[in-house]
Amino acid sequence: MRIIAGKYKSRIIKMPKGAAIRPTKDRIREALFNMIGGRITGAVVLDAFAGSGAFGIEALSRGAKRVVFMDKNKKCVKTIEENLKTLGIEKNRAVVIKMDTFNAFYVLERKKERFDIALFDPPYYKDMAKKSLIKLQCHDILTASCIVIAEHFKTDILPEQLNHLISYRVARYGDIYLTFYKLK
Repeated sequence: MRIIAGKYKSRIIKMPKGAAIRPTKDRIREALFNMIGGRITGAVVLDAFAGSGAFGIEALSRGAKRVVFMDKNKKCVKTIEENLKTLGIEKNRAVVIKMDTFNAFYVLERKKERFDIALFDPPYYKDMAKKSLIKLQCHDILTASCIVIAEHFKTDILPEQLNHLISYRVARYGDIYLTFYKLK
């Protein structure tokens, strides 16, 4: 997989071997970053269910101030750390948390972390995207102007409003959807 734009443009990143992950296609990642545009520069970003770390690394490449990567899979965490090291990304710009996303929200809240952009790419089953968004709102980790983006399968329908989150954009790429939320 390659980084699409920015400082690390065209650099190749590794994928976790033996981990059951589904990498997001380059064209979907590129479209997502085109949609959020200049909001990425200087932003603090959360990459939940990070897998290879492609979303977060792309954000760093495009000027994000800092990214927190979360994944509970040991192989994914190791791959993210290797990708960050290979690219020479400064340790103060990237934090990798090996923990279940729902538990990590609590840890992030206790550390008083706040995110400008939150990217979610959970497994495509058991309403994980919806459950993740609901659980996210139980913790004070989003800035008032935060953008929350969930990648999900076409059968995993997300509501227009979910407690404090309001959907303002949905983009479809075949069977894959990107749903964008902001706080009301």
